Amino acid sequence: MSSWREDGRGSERVSKVAMRVEQRLEELGLSLPPPAEPSFQYVPVAVHAGVAYVSGQLPRENGEVRITGKVGETVSTEAAQRAARICILQGLSCLKAAIGSLDNVERILKVTGFVASAPGFVQQPRVLDAASNLLVELFGERGRHARSAIGVFELPRSAPVESEMVVAVRGGGAA
Repeated sequence: MSSWREDGRGSERVSKVAMRVEQRLEELGLSLPPPAEPSFQYVPVAVHAGVAYVSGQLPRENGEVRITGKVGETVSTEAAQRAARICILQGLSCLKAAIGSLDNVERILKVTGFVASAPGFVQQPRVLDAASNLLVELFGERGRHARSAIGVFELPRSAPVESEMVVAVRGGGAA
């Protein structure tokens, strides 16, 4: 349910909610990194008909994937959860760059997470809960979403986690 109304009276409320998202980031001691530039032939975010599709994001810190390896082998569940949160912050940064402001987010619709998993590791949902929890901490109910947590053998740059999002946005145009 959107807080925007045709008469425009809801727009002030929406801005206050978005300011709370930005303030909440600060309260949590977090900040958005610079948006990642694609290394290959794709765009970080495609927006069409009010839906933003955020391409897969790796856990980059200062432009580098610093946590590497397979979860359950060389990467602990806790380190993978940290990587999942970094992926979400990277995705939000790209999203903000594409739509202008996080106050244009109506709702996080879906998160798909890929976890590079050692044989026998079956805690992919636990890893991705860190990403889901962060979105709820930042957006409240608008951050609750559908999700898939998928175990894979390898990810680009030996990252332990990659995530992508589908987000309902205000404005609805193509970007």
